[in-house]
Amino acid sequence: MVFIIATAILLLLLLTGIPIALSLALVGVLGFAVERGIEPAMIMLGQVGLDAATNYSFSVLPLFILMGNVIGRSQLAQDMYAAANAFLGHRRGGLAMATIGASGGFAAISGSSYACAATMTGVAVPAMRKYHYDPGFAGASVAVGGTLGVLIPPSIGMVFYSLITGVSLSKLMIAGILPGILTIILYIGAIAIVTRRRPAYGPAGDRSSRVEKIQSLAGIWPMFLLFTLMLGGIYAGIFTAMEAAGIGAFVAMVMAALRRELSAPILLDIFTDTIKTTVNLFLVFYGALLFANFVIISGVPHTVADLITLNTFSPLTVLGIALIIYVVLGCILESTSLLLLTLPIFFPVLTGLGYDPIWLGIFVIVAAEIGLITPPIGMNVFVVSSMLPEVPAQKIFAALAPFLAADVVRVSLLIAIPSIVLILPGMMSA
Repeated sequence: MVFIIATAILLLLLLTGIPIALSLALVGVLGFAVERGIEPAMIMLGQVGLDAATNYSFSVLPLFILMGNVIGRSQLAQDMYAAANAFLGHRRGGLAMATIGASGGFAAISGSSYACAATMTGVAVPAMRKYHYDPGFAGASVAVGGTLGVLIPPSIGMVFYSLITGVSLSKLMIAGILPGILTIILYIGAIAIVTRRRPAYGPAGDRSSRVEKIQSLAGIWPMFLLFTLMLGGIYAGIFTAMEAAGIGAFVAMVMAALRRELSAPILLDIFTDTIKTTVNLFLVFYGALLFANFVIISGVPHTVADLITLNTFSPLTVLGIALIIYVVLGCILESTSLLLLTLPIFFPVLTGLGYDPIWLGIFVIVAAEIGLITPPIGMNVFVVSSMLPEVPAQKIFAALAPFLAADVVRVSLLIAIPSIVLILPGMMSA
């Protein structure tokens, strides 16, 4: 009963605009105080803060954020879109396909759905306007492409999943590669089907010559090199995810400097943004740990497990229930906050039912990203709509149906063929 009341209060605080970090911390501490007393709650408040601040694994986060900020200030997003457009733009719906492809590339170094959606809106939508794409379909393509920021490594969501559950971040990042590629293929397939039935939604663009295609590749080699260096090094066991983050940040800064895109004022802004983002995420992490402690001592995971046992729910049924909850909550919560809020409950229950922790990590990340484009409150849609005031969010939502159908196929494949997730991390040396 205490947990139900606490959850209702938490949702109320979130709906009234109270920051997620403060909401989690307040409910966690007050709930712990009700269960165990004020003095233990105050001790827990200080001890959790100390443990979080001295958690060495957390240092991977600012390094990935720094790398993403450095690349984000360069022209790499435009270069990636230009390359994707050179190879796909002449096809019906090709500019939307190029948006998905470029979003996948940008996601590999940004780690954030919102950043990916916002960046690609400015890069891709003007080109789609030029060729008279349907405004809602163009906005939907960008919103969907932005969700790749959660899945394709390095991902902030993966970092927090690892911190909360103790699952290897290196293996989790490698596990996201094939599902990320599968997602891009399914979204491009959805675009091909839509534009075949409704050609006016995505008219074909200009065809690029062979020389232009080769020239376009010259602009994306830094991202390809960075991505290959980081994930290849992790996969081969040359360095850990922590070391990969440091190497990635350093190489990104060297590349930006060589491209003459890293002046002193820009570098200062990059460091400032990195510090602000890191502090905000740390506060969310701290609040989530406080809430998680309350969840654990309230016995919710054991209660849920007993409920499943008494009602003889199958593991697949429980997984389906979790999927629905993630999609619904994903409409109103950013994916990182959603993971931190729900993992203390679902992780012990689902792993107790036999689901592999690495597979489960990719599954819940996929579920959370689907929530980002699910009506009526998919946050990625509103990010895009806010940058395109002439395109109402309703038009974007209306154009999302083919992409949501592709997501149904994707989730079904991940459940039916777990090796899509597990084959690469299973081949790692450690």
